[in-house]
Amino acid sequence: MTGKRYYLTTLAAWQRHAPHCAETHFIVLDSAVASFSESSVAQTSACAHLADAQILALVTADEAAHIALENDAEVEALPHLLARTAISERAAAALASFGVNTGDDTFTVAEKLARVNPLLRHRVF
Repeated sequence: MTGKRYYLTTLAAWQRHAPHCAETHFIVLDSAVASFSESSVAQTSACAHLADAQILALVTADEAAHIALENDAEVEALPHLLARTAISERAAAALASFGVNTGDDTFTVAEKLARVNPLLRHRVF
């Protein structure tokens, strides 16, 4: 059984975990590399300047993959989507250019980011 969680991390940290994820959609937060799409990032993963790019990822994976992500020091798990708990100030600052404010919860963040990448919107089917 798989579940979905949102994570604030770097591209390099996500790539270490990507083989264990069923599906991932992300948005690049670093304005210097924001023009890269998910497919172009996959094709140019060897570029050093992309490895440090900060991303917000929606990861679909099994429990073991989520535990591994949560135990990685380079990955910040956002609060559960339905918990209505505010995201960290660090995450709010990283996402401020997308209209995210201090005190926003993960559901609100997902709705704001869906304006840029609709695949980041929370969906249950």
